[in-house]
Amino acid sequence: MRQSLKDREHLLRMLALLVAAIAVFLFVRSIAVPKDYGRFGPFRASALDDIAAMPVVFAGHSACEECHSDVVEARQGSKHTQIHCEICHGPAAAHAADPTASKPARPDGRELCLNCHVINVARPADFPQINPREHGDEGPCTACHPHHHPEP
Repeated sequence: MRQSLKDREHLLRMLALLVAAIAVFLFVRSIAVPKDYGRFGPFRASALDDIAAMPVVFAGHSACEECHSDVVEARQGSKHTQIHCEICHGPAAAHAADPTASKPARPDGRELCLNCHVINVARPADFPQINPREHGDEGPCTACHPHHHPEP
């Protein structure tokens, strides 16, 4: 009989430790997790307000097309027709708002192309891929391939 009481004492200690650990966890969680977490899913509801307060940096493809119809024409028939301007040139909302205030970046003609066209086994087999050591010299891709209609 005495042995079973001794075992019960160990179990009660373990139960007390478990209850204490759960209490500490709940206390820390109440401090660390924001009050609006989980209201609309697994994120902070106020994150939507934070994002809405951020300045708009992308103008959108149609804003580029309004002024740069020559580029739209040059891209016709290219496989790159569906790639929008800001993918290569970066955010252009400031340029669209005031074209004299800022100019979109002119991308590096080699680095940019290699982002998509360097050999990568994860890409489809029919996607154009190159080994930069074997294809061309160290110059920019745009030396041989026009930048808005790069097909050979």
